[in-house]
Amino acid sequence: QVQLVESGGGLVQAGGSLRLSCSASGIIFRINTMGWYRQAPGKQRELVATIASGGNTNYADSVKGRFTISRDNAKNAVYLQMNSLKPEDTGVYYCEMWTIFREEYWGQGTQVTVSS
Repeated sequence: QVQLVESGGGLVQAGGSLRLSCSASGIIFRINTMGWYRQAPGKQRELVATIASGGNTNYADSVKGRFTISRDNAKNAVYLQMNSLKPEDTGVYYCEMWTIFREEYWGQGTQVTVSS
């Protein structure tokens, strides 16, 4: 059974920083793309950032220049460094992983709250 476990969420003031982590446990082969998504209350889940196996990254326009996604393939882990946080960054953050066999896995989510 594969599980993705996120950590690092919390409450922070505007302008502050948080670092989210997500690691995969269980048998998981050849992870391809890793990513972070978020869902604010009353809104649909949206893409925050993705990172391909080769290291190419993609960011939502709203987080460019403030957030950095990275990965550790040896640990089956993905990270999201979030700086200059804004109240509109508040939401539940989910990590996602795709394998080369087109298997998709999601974490349970971690709450990020940014106060003004």
